[in-house]
Amino acid sequence: MADRYLTVAQVAELLGTTERFPRRLIAERRITFVKVGRHVRIPERELSAFIDAHTVQPIGHRRSSLRRVA
Repeated sequence: MADRYLTVAQVAELLGTTERFPRRLIAERRITFVKVGRHVRIPERELSAFIDAHTVQPIGHRRSSLRRVA
C-alpha cells in the first residue's frame, strides 16, 4: 500500500495548529519530509510516528505524602 503524502496545510489541520508549526518542524529537521520540486510533503506514516513519539501517557493515581487536615 502506498503511503499518502500530506501538504503542510493538511498536516497543520490534522495537528490543529497553524501552518507555521509544521514548517518549523521541517526547518529544524525534526520530522521527515520529501521535496517534490519546490513543494514539501510529509509522509502520513512519519506524521503518525512523530505524534506517537511525542505522546505523553498519564500517570496513575499517586497517593499524596501530605496528610489532610480535618
